Amino acid sequence: MKISTASVFLSLVGVSSAFTIPSTKMSSRSFVHRMSAEDTEEPVDIASPLEISTEAAVDISNDGSASIKMSQSLPFMENPSVLTGELAGDVGFDPLGFAKTSEDLMNYREAEVKHARLAMLAAAGWPMSELLDKKLALAFGMAPLVDGSDRVPSLLNGGLGKVSIGYWLGCLGLAAAVDLYGTSRKSSVEYAQPGDLGFDPLGLYPEDKEGQLRMQLAEIKNGRLAMIAIFGFAVQEFVTKMGVVDETPGFFMPASAALKMYTNQGYIQ
Repeated sequence: MKISTASVFLSLVGVSSAFTIPSTKMSSRSFVHRMSAEDTEEPVDIASPLEISTEAAVDISNDGSASIKMSQSLPFMENPSVLTGELAGDVGFDPLGFAKTSEDLMNYREAEVKHARLAMLAAAGWPMSELLDKKLALAFGMAPLVDGSDRVPSLLNGGLGKVSIGYWLGCLGLAAAVDLYGTSRKSSVEYAQPGDLGFDPLGLYPEDKEGQLRMQLAEIKNGRLAMIAIFGFAVQEFVTKMGVVDETPGFFMPASAALKMYTNQGYIQ
């Protein structure tokens, strides 16, 4: 039995609405104590205890009422109070409530930026190694590290033992040096935000505030995509037993070479 796209869409909407918290209005002037005529003729407003104790982020409308602010990424959940939109890429996503304070948030953002930058380097290095490893190994008279299916060494693919111990020590030393420098820079007056290393040799970072926010947003978006891509590379090669370059040559090779590979694989008759 075929299920139409419209019926699937309507069912998903129904499920999502079942988990949606209705937008409730809380009066910001819910308790009004009117003084006697002898004291004053003006009403004195006392805030509701609910307003004082609530930790959820709220929106204040023009009429003075407040409504619970829902997460932009998860519309069926309240926006965490710590996620105020101050950081680039903040869409109110913290379903497990890891960031309980502003300090926690900054520490998590620092870790996210570091992993994002490393993932962007890896997302480029992974297919490049599959393309160039055999050629470079042949040029230097060394054994290639990619296996017979052109898969790079990884935790799932195996082959990490073939990598030189000197390479691992070099990577560890470089990572430690960068991390120590970043930690020491946090106490500097020049430190502006999580991940700020003061590294901009080409002068690409804009000087105006709007341009800086745009650059920060681009970096965190590309970094998050790269982290997903690296995870996808590892799982794809483990499941298909093929290198990502061989399975999707259209992304990594010239058109003529990609068409030839697609023909050999039977995708083009």
